Amino acid sequence: MRIGIMIGPDRGRHRQKVPRMVEGAQAAEAAGFSSVWVPQIPSDFDALTAITVMAGATERIELGTAVLPIQTRHPVAMAQQVLSTQLVCDGRLTVGLGPSHHWIVEDMLGLSYEKPAKQVRDYLEVLDVAFAGPGPVDVENDTWRIHNPLDVTDQPPTPILLAALAPLMLRIAGEQTQGTILWMADQRAIGEHVVPKITAAADAAGRPAPRIVAGVPVCLCANDEVDAARAFTNEILGHAEYSPNYQRLLEEGDARDVGDMLAAGDEATVAAEIARYADAGVTDLSIRVVPWGADGKARFASRQRTEAFCASLAGTR
Repeated sequence: MRIGIMIGPDRGRHRQKVPRMVEGAQAAEAAGFSSVWVPQIPSDFDALTAITVMAGATERIELGTAVLPIQTRHPVAMAQQVLSTQLVCDGRLTVGLGPSHHWIVEDMLGLSYEKPAKQVRDYLEVLDVAFAGPGPVDVENDTWRIHNPLDVTDQPPTPILLAALAPLMLRIAGEQTQGTILWMADQRAIGEHVVPKITAAADAAGRPAPRIVAGVPVCLCANDEVDAARAFTNEILGHAEYSPNYQRLLEEGDARDVGDMLAAGDEATVAAEIARYADAGVTDLSIRVVPWGADGKARFASRQRTEAFCASLAGTR
C-alpha cells in the first residue's frame, strides 16, 4: 500500500496559500510520500491550478485531485484543463472526480443533481475519447452531443479515479475508470463493500485491478487524548449529516462519523490502524493530518510529528 498525503488549502492569509501548498508538496516529496492529493473545496482554491504550481516545484511525486465535481465544467473544458495540467506535470497527474453532493450542486450552485450516476457515465464517455490522444472528440449520448477537435498533448491517457460510494457508482468506476477515491470509508466498508464490487466490475469489463485510494484522518497523540482528538475531528471535518451518500457509506462499516474514522493514538496504535486499511484492500492511503493541541504552536508541532511518522511508514508498506 502506497502512502500519500492530502495538502491544502489551509486557512490563513490569502497570499500565503500558494507558497504553503508548494512547500507542502516539496516537503511531501522529500519525506518519501508517494502522492499528494489536493481537495476541491467549494469556497477555496482550484485544485488543478494548485497542482499546476506544485508540478513546477516537484519532480517525482504523483499529484492528484480529490475530487473535481463534474457539473461545474463542460467535459471538453475539463479535458482541456486536465490535459494542459498533465503536460505541466509530465505524466504525474491523476484526476479524482465525481458527482459531488446534492447540497453542493443544487443548494449552492443551482445545478441539476438528477440521476448523478447517468451524468457520470455520459461524462466519462466524453473524457475517455478526449484523453485517448490528439484527434476529434465525437461523442453523442443522452447528455452530450460533442464534435470538437482536441490536440493538447500526446501523453498517455490521464488516469481517472471516480469518487464512488454506492453500488452503481462502484460498478461505473470498475467499468470505466482506473479505480476509486474514497472519503468516509472505514476498513470494513472498504473490505466488504467497496473492494468486492469495484473489483467484480473491473474483472467483468476486462480491466486491470482497480486502485483503491482511501482518504483517512490521522493524528499522532497520547492515548488519553484520543477522545478529544476525535471530537476535534468531528468539529473541523464533520459534514456527513448533510450527505446521504456519506450516510449510506457509513452504514456499510463500523464508523458513525468522521471522528470514529480518525487513526489516533501513539505510534503503535496508528501504525496498526493504517495496516488494517492495507488488509482491507486499499492500494493507496491519502492521510489527512489532524493537528491536535491547546494552541497554534502545539498544533503545528502535532502536524510535524504526525507527518513525519506517516512518512516513515511510507517506505515500509
